[in-house]
Amino acid sequence: MGPAASPLSDSLPPPRAFDATPFRVQLAALTDWIVSYYHQLPHLPVLSRSRPGDIFNALPATAPELPEPFDALLADLDDIILPGLTHWQSPNFFAYFPANASGPSMLADLLTAALGVQGMLWQTSPACTELETRMLDWLAEACALPAVFRADGAGGGVLQDSASSAALCALVAARERATGGASNEQGYTGGLVAYTSSQAHSSLDKAAMLAGIGRANLRKIDVDENFVLLPDALAAAMAADRAAGRRPFFVCATLGTTSSLASDPLEAIGTLCRSAGVWLHVDAAMAGSAALLPEERGRFAGLELADSYCFNPHKWLLTNFDCSCFYVACRRDLIAALSVTPEYLNNDASTTGAVFDYRDWQVPLGRRFRALKLWFVLRGFGLVGLRALLRHHLMLAARFAEWVEADPNFQLMAPVTLNLVCFRYRASDDFNRRLQAAVNADGGLFISHTALAGQHVLRLCVGQAATTDVHVEQAWSILRQTAVRLNQA
Repeated sequence: MGPAASPLSDSLPPPRAFDATPFRVQLAALTDWIVSYYHQLPHLPVLSRSRPGDIFNALPATAPELPEPFDALLADLDDIILPGLTHWQSPNFFAYFPANASGPSMLADLLTAALGVQGMLWQTSPACTELETRMLDWLAEACALPAVFRADGAGGGVLQDSASSAALCALVAARERATGGASNEQGYTGGLVAYTSSQAHSSLDKAAMLAGIGRANLRKIDVDENFVLLPDALAAAMAADRAAGRRPFFVCATLGTTSSLASDPLEAIGTLCRSAGVWLHVDAAMAGSAALLPEERGRFAGLELADSYCFNPHKWLLTNFDCSCFYVACRRDLIAALSVTPEYLNNDASTTGAVFDYRDWQVPLGRRFRALKLWFVLRGFGLVGLRALLRHHLMLAARFAEWVEADPNFQLMAPVTLNLVCFRYRASDDFNRRLQAAVNADGGLFISHTALAGQHVLRLCVGQAATTDVHVEQAWSILRQTAVRLNQA
């Protein structure tokens, strides 16, 4: 005899996953909520005022047994969720790097959810795969990337969830190429050593951990006074490792470091890697979008020497997270490192070799229909619109930097490249920490910090879609007034 029936099992039919009539009403109500939210955004405290546990304790301890009305969900969005948000789309959000959104991208995300595509294989939705291939080629052309990254040659592009995943995939592919597959088949890494700048993103540390290389075998190379990797120091480190019987196999150069947007010298690094047979991965997560601007392409010189390259439209190209473009010069290396084909994934299309199965280009098997977002954004704004947005942000950041440089109480702490300004008040680290905490607590803006040359440095990044000169002027005014108030306290 089976288990006893639940009291509810006889009274409720199976739910309808999609019911057109209430869906239309609910979608209209949610649309109104989103529009209202965006109207409020400039006036909301940017950084959430919530304390640890506030949202958790405001939610019921158990899931509801019976369906609840949609109005109750919207009410809880207002009462519970909204106070617990840090508002990344606020025009007064100047922290970290942007993760901007847009109407076309939101609509595409809704469509992605509605279609419910699982794009692991070409066969599981040809449109998911082929639209992605075309979108990566569109961006490669728009950004004047080397032809080797196009799908019509030996390379190609794929959408990852983040630059962190791209770095991991590149490191694994480099490991397999260096060992001829022995690291997978025999568990052998043979003293492999990887290199990156001391200013590189922490995702390189995690990639070394996950790929079995180990953080102890990731060398952090010194930088110059502008926080740019020193090629001579890289060459010396590689020579020392070879002399000790180790094997250099991977270098990550950064175009636009997280702390200061410094760009490593690609031509010098690439030439060194080519001569040594070392994989060169280039991380341009934030700065890569600037390649849309012809006047900014000088910083990408030498990219043709890279084995892989990554940048994130979800940072600065109006495309909702997650959407990270990862290009390889030789897709065979990537696929060989990441391909596992159980019997249940075998199919005629894959066997022909005429299609891309993007599950072989990434760590997970499953994948979302991310390319829809790029398609909607590129068609909704056009390259002209996206270039205008980037130039607008560059102008606002340059203006803010001029104000900092002209004020005797403040100082720039790194060359201003693109849309990031690194600065501090001419006082102790403790004062700058208190200044940062005070402006963030006030709610009028949100800035983050880093450490440069051993000092606490404030970062203001202009990248949100709705940010105007008014918001940047207001940020500067708040910073100056708060500094005065702290000095008087």
